[in-house]
Amino acid sequence: MGAAAAAAAPPAPSWGSPKPNASPNPRFYKPKFVGARSLALPKRSSSGFRSELTSPDLSPGRSGATVHVSRSSPSCLMAASATVASSVALPPKRSRKNVLLFYCEEMRELAERVASEIDAVELRSISWRAFEDGFPNLFISNAHGIRGQHVAFLASFSSPGVIFEQLSIIYALPRLFISSFTVVLPFFPTGSYERMEEEGDVATAFTLARILSNIPISRGGPTSLVIFDIHALQERFYFGDYVLPCFESGIPLLKNRLQQLPDSENICIAFPDDGSWKRFHKQLQHFPVIICNKVREGDQRFVRLKEGDPKGRHVVIVDDLVQSGSTLIECQKVLAAHGAAKVSAYVTHGIFPNRSWERFQYDNGVGPENGLSNFWITDSCPLTVKEVKNRPPFEVLSLASAIAVALQI
Repeated sequence: MGAAAAAAAPPAPSWGSPKPNASPNPRFYKPKFVGARSLALPKRSSSGFRSELTSPDLSPGRSGATVHVSRSSPSCLMAASATVASSVALPPKRSRKNVLLFYCEEMRELAERVASEIDAVELRSISWRAFEDGFPNLFISNAHGIRGQHVAFLASFSSPGVIFEQLSIIYALPRLFISSFTVVLPFFPTGSYERMEEEGDVATAFTLARILSNIPISRGGPTSLVIFDIHALQERFYFGDYVLPCFESGIPLLKNRLQQLPDSENICIAFPDDGSWKRFHKQLQHFPVIICNKVREGDQRFVRLKEGDPKGRHVVIVDDLVQSGSTLIECQKVLAAHGAAKVSAYVTHGIFPNRSWERFQYDNGVGPENGLSNFWITDSCPLTVKEVKNRPPFEVLSLASAIAVALQI
């Protein structure tokens, strides 16, 4: 082949060949792309500079779209930004956590109220059967269907006889490969037996806390334990590291109810002792406060007015629980003697063993010397709720909405 033919032949393609008029040193040659994304250099047009924005699309078989934007047109720049933003997938909005709620038979009514509060709660059933010797014969329905789900159990330890069967369910549910587990125990029943006053006393509150602290962990980690107004605040330190206690209060329910009363502007809060004041005064600090205390004289205890003036007021006695009711009744008499216009009471947990609720009389509008205008309790103790339902002065404030919120946390 001659020199003319050699000159006419096109040069062989070479990826490493520099551009014409470029430096012969290949170390200074840089490609226009880095990684998987490419941004074209600005090009001059007759109307000024323009930018080519490439929005990457990593879908197979598709290439990025190039948007030409004139620097002299802000509206075009906004349109380009919207185009690029539309190519980026935004994270979905956080939805409510769906919870499968199991319950003991005592808590059936409260569980149904919780499910009616929020659609994300679905009720599930348990067969509470017994063998001939009296020991529990339990069955969790559709156990395979709860795998990977958020599960909760609504418990009621109303007596030692029902604790064992419920603990059996509480220990079994986390082992069914569930995502998380929550135990709602509105009333921690041994709360008033938390200390030892002499050698030989058994702090059963600590014993129950140890039992609940050993619930098996689920896929999501330790069990969450929801308790309302535990009797002694130091009991939160009784629980071990394998359970996460979450302490809630029924006081917000009381505050909402007081706002609905016709004499809501004339209400003041009375605490029957210093312990009740330490527990609740910060939640009720916008009300005028009256503090009583217990005085021991020989073998008898009396309630005395320590601080505040109840004269002409609607006084609401606030405490965490009531059993025999002696302290509340004595407090009512003291407040009436000091000129209270009305006396009402609130406790989160109405235990009332041996039907002690019968000791509380309804004043029927006559005056606080004859009884209480209102006695509010929650449905944390379902057996009591059945006994006092539709009996003045009692009124039940449901924990359903508070439990529904706690299950979503």
